[in-house]
Amino acid sequence: MKALARPDVVPFIAAWSGEQQLDRTVVYSGHGGIAYADETPEDRDQYGVLWNGRAMARGTGRPLYGNVHPMRQRMAMQHLLCQVCGDPAGRDRLGVLWLIEDNRHDWKGWPNDLLTTHPPVCLPCAGKAVEMCPHLVDSYVAVRVRESDVCAVYGRMWSSSALGRPVKAGNADVVAFGTLAARWVLAGQLVRSLNGCTFVDLQRELARR
Repeated sequence: MKALARPDVVPFIAAWSGEQQLDRTVVYSGHGGIAYADETPEDRDQYGVLWNGRAMARGTGRPLYGNVHPMRQRMAMQHLLCQVCGDPAGRDRLGVLWLIEDNRHDWKGWPNDLLTTHPPVCLPCAGKAVEMCPHLVDSYVAVRVRESDVCAVYGRMWSSSALGRPVKAGNADVVAFGTLAARWVLAGQLVRSLNGCTFVDLQRELARR
């Protein structure tokens, strides 16, 4: 494995130790699925999905590089912001810039139809990302994406029980909007589908900056 460069920047989507996980009581929703006992309108997204709560205090404490902050990841994916700096992601005539693990042998036409929880990047941050991110350091591709739709969330499923309250049902999973399962998921990350993808040479693009 290639050695990771020492991080000199904390990604915009990374959580900090001072951003405590909020202790919220999960109950049954009157509309089916789950809700918070003290729920507010801000707890759900525009698709009606309940989101995992975490304090917003970026820069407080120490960075948790492997821990994604739900609200900042959601913001970056919703508005196509760079996952490293939080500024608008790189965009040109071929589309928005994404760095993804190289799994081009998964299916013909990959990465078209790929579902990802990783937000895009801006070109200035792309070079740092491939040196510091453990998901990219060994094998990555740079892709310009013409079409990407917000289509799902990644989160933990809950289910009904004989205890009079919902219980965690298992591991986290990708859940599409508009499904019955979307009423029972506690979302942690937003998911986009990628289409109209063009492979690009990142080093060549960086050299033209």
